[in-house]
Amino acid sequence: MFEHCLYFNTTALARRLEREWAEAFERFELTPPQGFMLRAVLERPGSPQRELADLLSIARPTATRVLDGLESRGYVERQRTEGDGREVAIVPTAQAIAIREALNAASATVASRLKRTLGGEAFVDTVSRLRTARATLG
Repeated sequence: MFEHCLYFNTTALARRLEREWAEAFERFELTPPQGFMLRAVLERPGSPQRELADLLSIARPTATRVLDGLESRGYVERQRTEGDGREVAIVPTAQAIAIREALNAASATVASRLKRTLGGEAFVDTVSRLRTARATLG
């Protein structure tokens, strides 16, 4: 019935992937959005919140909620920047730095499992096509 429906197929895929990533981040007591945000903060410490939102392709209010959760768990801190008093830089705490390798390993495990299941070339091609579609639709 929905074989050719982009919306149906991408949301069904998203729900399935949400379960995979929820399981991967469960041991850290993080949701998938929190896990990906923390990985971004660890990769780019001191980034402004707006840049992290753009990087993850989420709305700024969504980024605020995700960062609130990470801050309440002790994984990130907000620091005012010198140039613009309205802008805050997001920095990882020592607690976040301590789980960095394990968090990245959990993500790599999911990615490896998906690559094995789909086949390496199909995985890369699917991700590439989805990125292109997302960019084209803006």
